[in-house]
Amino acid sequence: MNLLTCQHLFIDHVLEDDAPLPLAWVNDRMRTGLAIYRKGYRSRLIDALAETFPHTRQWVGDESFDKAAAHHLINNPPSHWSLDRAGAGFPESLEVLFARDPEVPELAALEWDMHLAFVAPDAQPLDANAFASATASFGDENWERLRFTLHPTLTVRSIRTSAAAIWRALAEERTLSDGFLLDEPGHILVWRDGMVPVFRTSADHEADCLGLLRAGCNFGDLCLHLTKIAPCNAAAVAGGLLADWLTDGLIVGLH
Repeated sequence: MNLLTCQHLFIDHVLEDDAPLPLAWVNDRMRTGLAIYRKGYRSRLIDALAETFPHTRQWVGDESFDKAAAHHLINNPPSHWSLDRAGAGFPESLEVLFARDPEVPELAALEWDMHLAFVAPDAQPLDANAFASATASFGDENWERLRFTLHPTLTVRSIRTSAAAIWRALAEERTLSDGFLLDEPGHILVWRDGMVPVFRTSADHEADCLGLLRAGCNFGDLCLHLTKIAPCNAAAVAGGLLADWLTDGLIVGLH
């Protein structure tokens, strides 16, 4: 047996309890050693998920979280070299495991987005002064054709529960009452402000506009889109959104 074959057999058995052992390994000493290694391997991965999803673990309890994490890791073993990606797909696993508690996967999705924002590449946002300087000589045509580069850490996710409020309550060691479904579905924005992942809730029209900008829509078409929502003051709504995005540091480039 060459080294590569041995390594493949070893990792197969670490990931799957019932994987067949090579004849040379069929002895009590090897079985015991592999069981110890497998337990240690899974424990380290569960610890990594606990660090990535601390509020989710706090919300569901340590025992339930560890069982869910073990289930996820057994069915979705990590395939990336970095532990930064060990939690990939965990919110989707929680959708199945906590089907009656939809706030759980949404809370985990929020923490995953914040984690990815933290490890994403750096970008320098434009502030209001830099934006004003860059657009000082713009005419109507320049404004209509203007396109924006959004912060690379920005994610926009639909939500139907109060996962954002749950996250803040846990962070502030407050309790929440029952009833975690929102009256109306909404959106949540996640990005990194300096070195700190942050988030806020968002109205539907803002989330739609950010999606259009990311797809390459220019400012003129964005204003035209907003006339469907605010026929009489689309330009004012667009200006308000632009001011919010500059304040939050969501714009990093103009074209």
